[in-house]
Amino acid sequence: MSTAGITLAQLGEHEILKRLRQYCAAVVGDDGAVQSLPAGEQLVVTSDVLIEGVHFCDRTLSPNALGWRAVAVNLSDLAAMGARSMGITIGLTLPPATPWVWVEALYEGMHHCLEKYGGAIIGGDLCRGNQRSLAITALGIVPQHQAIYRSRAQVNHTLVTTGIHGASRAGLALLLDELKGSGSAAQSWIKAHQRPVPRFDAIAALHLQLQDFGNIAAMDTSDGLADAVIQICHQSQVGAKLLRSQLPIPPGLTDTVGRPTAENWTLYGGEDFELVLSLPPDIAKAFVDTLPGSQIIGQTTSANEIRLIDDVDHGPDIRLDQGQGYQHFSA
Repeated sequence: MSTAGITLAQLGEHEILKRLRQYCAAVVGDDGAVQSLPAGEQLVVTSDVLIEGVHFCDRTLSPNALGWRAVAVNLSDLAAMGARSMGITIGLTLPPATPWVWVEALYEGMHHCLEKYGGAIIGGDLCRGNQRSLAITALGIVPQHQAIYRSRAQVNHTLVTTGIHGASRAGLALLLDELKGSGSAAQSWIKAHQRPVPRFDAIAALHLQLQDFGNIAAMDTSDGLADAVIQICHQSQVGAKLLRSQLPIPPGLTDTVGRPTAENWTLYGGEDFELVLSLPPDIAKAFVDTLPGSQIIGQTTSANEIRLIDDVDHGPDIRLDQGQGYQHFSA
């Protein structure tokens, strides 16, 4: 049967599953996935749900890019925990009129991301619904005593980020025609939004510097740079100060949208899927020297607050823990 113009209703469930099996690991086919863990390893599990009209639309993401992004979002959470990817399961809800080529491109995108960063599709569920949604559960493994938690930051740690922030928000603005731009910077912002990179390379660099993982903290920045710093500080019961001059603003963004918007998108834009780490100062310096694009953004304190210190214009400090980070159920 030709795939051109074919819908899911015309294919039927069994034919759909048969066609999707080429993207999956050989274990798929039973009522549950069985995976063995090497001795001395711990299992890490993370889940994420993407709903059409809330998290994605055809205007900003092709089905191939959506597949890549959906996997990368979950792998980023594994990287933040210090784990490596083992596999994913997929819960997919689709209207019957969905074209088969859309589903095929979605799975190709997921497969390509897993092929690059590790793991395989090991199971899932497919069901009919009125709205497209994609729920992924990712499984990872980490050596005993080497999982990284948000709650282990210490006072006078150095705060480090693995890369720039605000690029994904700028890319979304370009795709929605809220922002006009062209050239290499604009293309890099669109790529940051559509095809984020899970930072397993940062964990590899960290392993070069550390033997004891009990004294560091990390979180991915899916809900924004400021939110990641706030969550680490709250769960570790420490404060923090960031310097305005050290904000990881994408090159060219300030000239394009102005300093206030560039700072806002860097702090609160979200969906950059970088990591924020709280590290002992000597480890932080070695880490930044090892990982290209990473930079120091501030330090933890004993204060019960998180501040952005204005060392640029010498204006008033800003309380970031009273800020505007993304919340799923905010009005």
